[in-house]
Amino acid sequence: MAGDSGAREGRPMVRVEDLRRSYGTGPAAVHALRGVSFEVARGELVALKGRSGSGKTTLLNLVGGLDVPDGGRIHVDGTDLADLGEEGLLALRRNRIGFVFQSFALVPILTAAENVGVPMRLRRADPAEREERVRLLLSMVGLADHAEQRPTELSGGQQQRVAIARALANRPALLLADEPTGQLDAETGRAMMELLRAVVRGEGVTALVATHDAQLLDLADRVLELNDGVITEPTAAVAAPTG
Repeated sequence: MAGDSGAREGRPMVRVEDLRRSYGTGPAAVHALRGVSFEVARGELVALKGRSGSGKTTLLNLVGGLDVPDGGRIHVDGTDLADLGEEGLLALRRNRIGFVFQSFALVPILTAAENVGVPMRLRRADPAEREERVRLLLSMVGLADHAEQRPTELSGGQQQRVAIARALANRPALLLADEPTGQLDAETGRAMMELLRAVVRGEGVTALVATHDAQLLDLADRVLELNDGVITEPTAAVAAPTG
């Protein structure tokens, strides 16, 4: 096991090779991705830049195992997604990947604490462990005093903080965020990106964040630009930041 762990540490967290995905057939087909290749080093915060329709969401869905490519390969944390069946992909999403969505996707009838605890309930985590982890995460995102409030009682920025805490519940290796600041004002959006950067450093998570907000790109370790389904500014993978 120690040897396998060491081998994993030497690999990038994400490796995408010649990834292709189209929707429809014939002249009306939409080619969302046209041979995308890149790597994300462990501990990196990589921003995925591109206007609406450039393929960002499609790429995140493929890396997260929510969709299947037409061609190419995806490796996450040393695992080739093509080698996993439905149960394997479900386990990967539950245990190794955290998702943050633009729409927050919180359960409206649950409190902030209960929303954060949902992934751990699905994993059947020990209740005492779950409660302690929920308290820690809500404190980390600055919502310790809002644990019992429901989504409708929280601002948009607070709801996104709950969503980030929920994504971290099962200690994922990879965090995928799809336009997490899209419904927030500029000031709150920047605060969310700063929080994501702090989370990457504090929790040892790797993050791939899709955004079209140029003002937030300076908070990333590296930027990849998607344009009409191709990376137009490919950048070599860098070593994970230290300190």
